[in-house]
Amino acid sequence: ETPKPSISSSNLNPREAMEAVRLTCDPETEDASYQWWMNGQSLMTHRLQLSETNTLSLCVTKYTAGPYECEIRNSVSASRSDPTLNLPKLPMPYITINNLNRENKDVLAFTCEPSENYYIWWLNGQSLPVSPVKRPIENRILILPSVTRNETGPYQCERDRYGGIRSPVTLNVLYGPDLRISSTYRSGENLDLSCFADSNPPAQYSWTINGKFQLSGQKLFIPQITTKHRGLYACSVRNSATGEESSTSTVRVS
Repeated sequence: ETPKPSISSSNLNPREAMEAVRLTCDPETEDASYQWWMNGQSLMTHRLQLSETNTLSLCVTKYTAGPYECEIRNSVSASRSDPTLNLPKLPMPYITINNLNRENKDVLAFTCEPSENYYIWWLNGQSLPVSPVKRPIENRILILPSVTRNETGPYQCERDRYGGIRSPVTLNVLYGPDLRISSTYRSGENLDLSCFADSNPPAQYSWTINGKFQLSGQKLFIPQITTKHRGLYACSVRNSATGEESSTSTVRVS
């Protein structure tokens, strides 16, 4: 009668996609054959190396997590081991960012951890091409050399071939204020100046005439202008994150 076998492993804590594991079915018995099982199924797969003796070699992936059993069989009887060796799952990847970001000023680096993997990067649900984004060969660091507002969005990293995608990390690019002043006026009619800045976070506006504060807001309206309204009109826009800019418009009334 065949003895009840047991399984031993060459590595009890293998790293996924990095290390091989050799399983041994004990005891080694003369005039016996060995059969391996995973998840209750007889093993016949290219991921595993089946030997004619009592060993089994495999490269650790999520597809080879087990549990495993071995069976010893001879001409009289067969005996199978208890299920064993559930290979540990890798933790989900996570992203770190080197700094907060101002448009066209900061170099931004995303890093996907842990380091023992090759990664695919995603933005807005689309995989990122190699160009124009610069990336080291291991692909775990994503570098944006000059951040623009077009690169705002949720970023994710995923272990290539072996799955495990990180929950999105949203990049909030700070930009502006980018000023545009428009003026429409005629002598004797209404002066209507507006100021708009593309800005994140939203900007605050104020108006001065010849250096004197007039009001807060995006619009400056003066009814029935005359020559006394000539001067230098300035819109000041403040972005609490990036600083302050001003735009001026010279009003000539004839």
